[in-house]
Amino acid sequence: MKTYTFKKEERLCSQRLINNLFHNGSSFVVYPYRVVFTVGNRTDESKTQVLVSVSKRRIKLATKRNFIKRRIKESYRLQKDALLYSFLDEQLLDLTFSIQYLGDLTVPYSTLYSRMGDMLKKLQHECVKNNLDSVHHKST
Repeated sequence: MKTYTFKKEERLCSQRLINNLFHNGSSFVVYPYRVVFTVGNRTDESKTQVLVSVSKRRIKLATKRNFIKRRIKESYRLQKDALLYSFLDEQLLDLTFSIQYLGDLTVPYSTLYSRMGDMLKKLQHECVKNNLDSVHHKST
């Protein structure tokens, strides 16, 4: 059964985890998104935690920022099960990441949706690469 939910447990709220994410995380850009992430081995039932942010410097009006955040969360919610959760279950990985909107203007939902898919695929690739690097460094 597919779960198209975005619950409180999936949102990144802990200040400690947010600081750890931005100090120790890796990043990449899939325009209009910048992603900062940390990967670990599965410790509990939680698969992933996500933080969504839109820059106040780029988008001045709060209503537009909230509108963009809603659309980003919606596109993530609809694609996470197929593109991310199945991969994380397979690899037994724990993932914390932030999605930052880089655009200056509001873009159509179709663009946000398609780029979210591209971003989640790249995130899978980066998780594997990052996890292999950490295993390699621990063994040497």
